[in-house]
Amino acid sequence: MTDPSVIFVDDDPHIRQAISQTFALEELPVVCFEDAASALEQISPEYEGVVLCDYNMPGMDGLEMMDRVREVDEAIPVIILTGQGDISTAVSAMQQGAYDFIEKPFDHEELIELLRHALEKRHLALENRRLKAQLRHLARPGPRILGDSPTMQKVMATVDPVLDISANILLHGETGVGKDALARYIHENSRRSTHNFVAINCGAVPENLIESELFGHEAGAFTGADKRRIGKIEHAHRGTLFLDELESMPMPLQVKLLRVLEEQKVERLGSNQVQDVDVRIIAATKADLKALSDQGEFRSDLYYRLNVVKVDIPPLRERKEDIPLLFHHFVLIAAARYDRESVPLDASQAARLMQHSWPGNVRELRNLAERYVLLGPAALDGNTADGTANVAGRQTLTEMMDGFERSAIISALNACHGSIKDTMVQLGIARKTLYDKMKKHGLDKAEFKD
Repeated sequence: MTDPSVIFVDDDPHIRQAISQTFALEELPVVCFEDAASALEQISPEYEGVVLCDYNMPGMDGLEMMDRVREVDEAIPVIILTGQGDISTAVSAMQQGAYDFIEKPFDHEELIELLRHALEKRHLALENRRLKAQLRHLARPGPRILGDSPTMQKVMATVDPVLDISANILLHGETGVGKDALARYIHENSRRSTHNFVAINCGAVPENLIESELFGHEAGAFTGADKRRIGKIEHAHRGTLFLDELESMPMPLQVKLLRVLEEQKVERLGSNQVQDVDVRIIAATKADLKALSDQGEFRSDLYYRLNVVKVDIPPLRERKEDIPLLFHHFVLIAAARYDRESVPLDASQAARLMQHSWPGNVRELRNLAERYVLLGPAALDGNTADGTANVAGRQTLTEMMDGFERSAIISALNACHGSIKDTMVQLGIARKTLYDKMKKHGLDKAEFKD
């Protein structure tokens, strides 16, 4: 249920009925209460509306209610209705923090206008609050994880609580979903961020060299080892070691890695001395390690040692609502890199991107964004945006319409750099309608600010 725009409190049932009818004609959602205590139960810091209450009420009067509302959130506007003899009290209330007061009998048009101004102020306060939270997030060093889809919210709900815990993490997902970016995000937002983030692709290093890469070696340990070399594990001391394509690690090396995990010690090739290490390991795989361990193709003890926290990263086809935001982000990066203009997508172009199955996931989308910056809209005419409807699966008409509506709003917000006023004009809809639709689709104005 959508929160009401106005919470109205008055012990007079006739006034409550009149207010309810008046607001209904103005399409202004209202919930009426006969006492302040009942109304206060509905108010939280996330409430997006305003409070309108009578001054003279049994039990808790308007001034006390205002104080209680301000304890919840001082940015919620409170407008007080006063009788003819309460003007001095009303002025005092404003000095104590009331948004405004209006005298009975009141002019309905005057009241509606006052409420709309108060609602706009409340929305601006919440937008500023969200923007500040977003800026705090964006001010963090390292990569940012973009996306508001339910699947990505689940990923971040798993990751954020363990950022400062040294537990090992196993990232699972298809090629190109952003396992490396998520690993860097975890490191850069943890207490280990002042130390090294060391990454190695276990499938890209030849089997005869990967042990030396990980553990290091002493001079003369083998032919060609002219001098001592610190391995990746030791180099990641007090930091994070990211092991990509873990399923490619040779079985003998898995035994040695397990020992490092258990003892937090490493021994260079050709050395008899062990080095203490404090390393958090983030491993990534596109394979089902549990199935591989059941088949004897991956050590089960290593699997369970690494699988302390498992994060399944969804493929892009399962988070299509994030595509316009991600594409816009990659376009901005590419435009800055190549010193080109950033041209936002229109609604039809965004819809076409959302219809593609994206077998290459986020990596494919990023590459397309770079081609779009270099070649313009013609880049969308390739096989990525072939106009084929619903490559990933069938959608109902409602789902397609919701997807198109969301992409149209995102496109307009991108073009207007997050300006609600300009977006209203471009889409030809009222402010409240835009806010309602943004809330429905989980969109935040702050995400579209340059």
